[in-house]
Formats: sequence, structure tokens, C-alpha cells
Amino acid sequence: MAGLDDFSAFIKRDEPLAPYLYLKLGGPAEMLVQPRSREELAQFVRYCYRESTPLRVLGNGCNLLVRDEGVRGAVLRLSEPAFTAITVDGTRVHAGTGAAVSALISQVARHGLAGFETLVGIPGSVGGALRCNAGDRFGDIGQFVRQVEVMDGEGNTQVRDRDELRFGEHISNLDDPVLLTASFQLESDSADAIVKRMRKAWIARKAARPLSFQAAARIFADPRGLSAAALIEQAGLARTRVGGVEVSDRDANYFIVHPGACTRDMLRLIDLVRSRVHEKFNVALEQEIAVW
Repeated sequence: MAGLDDFSAFIKRDEPLAPYLYLKLGGPAEMLVQPRSREELAQFVRYCYRESTPLRVLGNGCNLLVRDEGVRGAVLRLSEPAFTAITVDGTRVHAGTGAAVSALISQVARHGLAGFETLVGIPGSVGGALRCNAGDRFGDIGQFVRQVEVMDGEGNTQVRDRDELRFGEHISNLDDPVLLTASFQLESDSADAIVKRMRKAWIARKAARPLSFQAAARIFADPRGLSAAALIEQAGLARTRVGGVEVSDRDANYFIVHPGACTRDMLRLIDLVRSRVHEKFNVALEQEIAVW
């Protein structure tokens, strides 16, 4: 029966997580786990299940806050080649969930496959994009999914077919402990048409976000029929600042992280904005960014 010492080749103890996160905020992980193969992954997942060790999966960290005191248990990163491969077979695409969304888009575009253009500019991993059904009103990743291979808490793998999967606005029912691979069905198109749509999506996404040299994250889900950004702005909260974190004046649903900020600043600003919007409009904003 494997013990923790058996995993020392791919575990880092008390590893700072900020460098792995888009916002560069947060404390350390008790264990940062980066297995090199499926076998190592399955063994470690079984260990966590047996020992009741908390296990979280970290993608590209673009929709995540980690508290300043850090994370207990194990944080899993599927960053090794065994989990990032992307292959194309005709119009069918197979991708490891550790791959970056940008790498997936580039690969399918080179093969003249259309569908993922609306995802241009999303900085996450394939696994993260699947869990939150990344996309916008023009399309999302979920509509192209045909199968997802997952691993349960005991290290066993199984395939979830399309009829088992549910994708909604920024949500899915992919709640399995670990997502391993996904298969997508796309359509062929001309390279010029694909590139044109990619450029259009890139321009639209950049125009709506704070300046590219600033670290910023979208914080709240849009209430049904309403815009979180508009509610925050109408509440007079644009450019409101707590410590090193500020509400953007370009899109008030993005919070900008300045040098010297900490996660505590972000959480205090989130509470302040949610409270003021509720007071003024009687609307409860639902947090979209995850917190560990």
C-alpha cells in the first residue's frame, strides 16, 4: 500500500501557489502534485481517498482565488505531457484536460476546423473550460463535446458520453474529481474564414476587458436578464478600491489587482460590492470566481 513518501518524485511541499495563478495572489499548497503518468495519478488519487486527504485540481488558475493562508491537502496540476496532448483525426479532436485552451484553438485552426473561435482570449485550461462551459453568447465549448474521460475518487477511469453531459451558461455537470481527456466534434471551414472570426472574437474580448498589462478577473455571474457590470457601475462603485484591488472603470465586473495586493483585499472588495448592489437594487450577485 503506497505511502506519501512513494510520491516524493512529483510532490512539492508547502509550494507557493501564486506563481501558478492568473492573479498571482494567495498562499501555499500543503502539497502541489504534478504526476507524470496516469499510473502515478491513479495511485495518488487512491491515496487521497484512503487517507481522506482533500484533493483539488488546479488548471491555469484564471478563475480562482487562493486565500492568503494557503490550501490544506493536495493541489493537483495535470501539467505534464501525459495530460496535455492534442490530436486531430478528421473533424474529431481529442485533448488532454491539462492543455491550454489557446493551444487547442491553434491546433484545430491549423487543421481547418471551426467552432472554437469564440474561445479566443480565454486563458484557462481545457479542463477548466469544460467545468465552467467557457464561452459567450456566440457559442461555448460544451456544444462541441462528445465524450469526457474522467477519474473517480478511487482512481478508476470511465467515459461519460454526450447524453450524460449537461452544459449551461458558465456551468456543467462535470463534477468528477479529475477530468482526463475530452473528445470534440468540429466542422471543416476555410482557413481565411476561421482566422477572420478569431480576430473578431479577440478584438471584442479585449475591448471589454481592462488594459492587458493589468491583472484582472471577472467576479460575478450576470443575474438573469441583467448585467452585473451595469449594476455595479450604477451603484457608483467603479474605481472603488480596497487595499491593492480596484473595480475597473472599463468593465465594473472586473476587479484589477495592483502591486502589493493580497487575497484579503479582493475578498473584502467582493463583499463590499455585493452588499452595496443588494442595498440599492435588491439583487444578490452570485460570485463566479472560485475561492480556495
